[in-house]
Amino acid sequence: MKHITRTALAVWLACIGCIAYGAATDQEIARLGKDLTPVGAEKAGNKDGSIPEWTGGNLTAPPGWKPGQKRIDPYKDDKPLFSVDASNVDKYKDKLSEGQVTLVKTLKGYRMDVYPTRRSCGYPDFVYERTKVNAKEARLDSNGWGLKQAIGAAIIFPIPKTGVEAMWNHKLRYIGEGRDEYSADIIVQKSGDFTPLAIEQTWITPLHNRNNKGIEEVGGVEAKLISAIVSPAARAGELTLAHGFFNEPQVAWLYFPGQRRVRRVPTYVYDNPIVGYEGLVTIDQYPMFSGNMDRYDWKLVGKQEMYIPYNNWKLIDKSRKYKDVYGPQFVNRDLMRYELHRVWKVEATLKQGMRHVFPRRVFYLDEDSWAVMAADHYDAQGRIWRVQESSIYVAPEIPACVGLEFVSYDLAVGRYLAMGTTQESPETDWLAGRKGIVDPKRFNPDELRRMGDR
Repeated sequence: MKHITRTALAVWLACIGCIAYGAATDQEIARLGKDLTPVGAEKAGNKDGSIPEWTGGNLTAPPGWKPGQKRIDPYKDDKPLFSVDASNVDKYKDKLSEGQVTLVKTLKGYRMDVYPTRRSCGYPDFVYERTKVNAKEARLDSNGWGLKQAIGAAIIFPIPKTGVEAMWNHKLRYIGEGRDEYSADIIVQKSGDFTPLAIEQTWITPLHNRNNKGIEEVGGVEAKLISAIVSPAARAGELTLAHGFFNEPQVAWLYFPGQRRVRRVPTYVYDNPIVGYEGLVTIDQYPMFSGNMDRYDWKLVGKQEMYIPYNNWKLIDKSRKYKDVYGPQFVNRDLMRYELHRVWKVEATLKQGMRHVFPRRVFYLDEDSWAVMAADHYDAQGRIWRVQESSIYVAPEIPACVGLEFVSYDLAVGRYLAMGTTQESPETDWLAGRKGIVDPKRFNPDELRRMGDR
C-alpha cells in the first residue's frame, strides 16, 4: 500500500465505493427504455433470431377473461422446436446449467422440450418510472449485502454491478403489493407416492405500494407471511408467521395445534431445514432464494443464453390432477416448456469462517423479469447436490410475470420436492394487497393465537 500515491489511493477508494453502492451513471441510465428495456434487459434479439426483440411483453388479458377465472394459454398452438435428452445433451450444454445437464444424464427419460421464445414478461408503466429513480438512487447498506436506500414497485438495480444487486432484483421484483395464495407442497417418495400438503398463505410486501417513499417508510420490512396448513388432517392447523427484513435476519413463529401455543423459532434462517419437509429444502431455498446474503461472496459472472422454464401454462392448467403432473422421479416432461432466454449468472461462494450446507451456489436470473429461474447447489466436495427450477407466466391483472411452482431435485437421496403447486388449488389472488384485503395488522403472534383458537 505504501507504494500507492495519494491520488491513486483516492481513486481506488472511490472505486470501492462505486462497487459497494452500485449507482448507475447518467449515460447508463439514459439507455433504459432505449437499447435496454425499462428494467435493464437487452431490448434487441440475438444474432440468429432465436431470441426475439422485446416489444413490451404480452401483458393484455385475453378478451372476456377476469381475475379468478381459469387462465388461458396464449401460446397453446406452439409446437416444440426440438428436445434435449441424454442422446444430444452435450450438443446443447453451452446453453444449460451444470444441474440441468446432470438431470438429463442421470434421470432416465428426463428431457427438455424447447419451444419458440416468447418475451412475454413486462411491468406496468409506474414500475418503469420508479425503476429509473432506483437506477440513480438505490444503495446497498455499508454491510455490503443489505439494502440502504430504494423505492419499491420497481426493479431496484436495473443496471447491476454486483451479484448482490442482481439478487436484490430477484427478491424485490414487482409481483403486486400482497397476495392470498392457495397451493400444495408435494414430497415425492422414491415409489412415486405422495400426499399433498395443502397450504393457504397470505403475503404482504409493503415496499411495493406504488406510493411508497422508501425503506424507512416500511420500517425495514421486506415481506411478511402467514402460512396455514389445510390438509392432510394430521398436520391441519399448523401455522407459521415470518417477517423478512432488508438488513436483519428474518424471524418466525410457529403454532402447533397439539401444543396450543405460539413459539418463536430461534433460527429460521439460512440453511436451517423447513420443518416437516424431510430435510429436502432449506429456509433460504424458498422461493428459489430468500433471506440474508451475508454468508456468501456474490459474483456477477455475466450474461449468457440459456434454456429455462418459461410460459408454463400447461404446467399450471387446473384441468389436471397432481398425479398427472408429478411422477416418481420428475415433473411430467410433456407439461414443461423451455425457451431460450438471456440470463444473468450469479455465483455465491461461502465466505471464510461462515457455515452453510451449500458451500457454492449458482443462480440464473431471467433478464426480462429478474426472477431466478434455475439454481444449482453444490456440496462440500464440489458435486451437484440440489437442482432447482422455477416457472413463470404472465398475470395480466398485475400485470407482471409470476410463478409459485418450483421444484428441487435432491440428487444425493434421489428424491424431489415440488413447492407451490396449484393444479388442484383455487386461483391465487394476486391483487389481495392492492384491494386492501390483506390487513397489515394481522402479521403478529397474537393473530396466530387467534387463528389457532378458532
